[in-house]
Amino acid sequence: MTELYFAYCQGDVLLTSDGHIPEGERPPVDFQPWEHVTDISVPSVFSASFVPASAHIYRLDRPVVGRTDLQMMGLRKSFDVLSPEMYQLAGKCAELLYWDQNSRYCGCCGAPMRWETEISKRCTECGKELWPQLQTAIIVRVTRGDEVLMVHAHNFRGTFYGLVAGFVETGETLEECVRREVWEETHIRIRNIRYFASQPWPYPAGLMVGFTAEYDGGELQLQRSELAGGGWFRRDSLPEMPGPVSLARRLLDDWIQNNS
Repeated sequence: MTELYFAYCQGDVLLTSDGHIPEGERPPVDFQPWEHVTDISVPSVFSASFVPASAHIYRLDRPVVGRTDLQMMGLRKSFDVLSPEMYQLAGKCAELLYWDQNSRYCGCCGAPMRWETEISKRCTECGKELWPQLQTAIIVRVTRGDEVLMVHAHNFRGTFYGLVAGFVETGETLEECVRREVWEETHIRIRNIRYFASQPWPYPAGLMVGFTAEYDGGELQLQRSELAGGGWFRRDSLPEMPGPVSLARRLLDDWIQNNS
């Protein structure tokens, strides 16, 4: 059985020098005795090239430096290095590590939690069960004729423009969230909301659900508390776009391809 080691430090994942997840009989870097190692079996969706396999997840107390056989790399940057399946698995492992660190004690009685299954815990006192929770968000491509709506949020790391996005609130459907976020951020109305695709977004524990929609009225008024810029763009005048790791880029590439 292939043994894979997913080790993380401050948002970076440990890779071999040639850009792979370390594997072998022993971990590439020893973990501290007080660090919990989470062991999971690799889901079949990830097993095309390494059947069967198990994954061992742990945190490093400091980055690995000075090793010619290993390197640290940002999880998002590793999208360009790892296979799509391995990148998705690395994201899953990062989410489980984040959840483990934030679920050490029971929210009901305060007693320690213990692992029950690969993806659940149980309170050692009151027996409450707990599973990782996803932060669900929507992202939507809004078009108006031969134009697409693109925005630059204050929290973007870079100068690129993306798409309207936001978190789903308690008690609303995904479609209601799409309408609300577009209205709040741009003050326009939309119609013909259609599901496009979804994407795990392990930063730190999200699920991004993509939609398309069409302009249905209103004057563009940006929510300045959220957006630094935005507007309607034609295919021949697009601003800098998000990187290929994002669902936003897939939505935009799909629009470009179908409007070429």
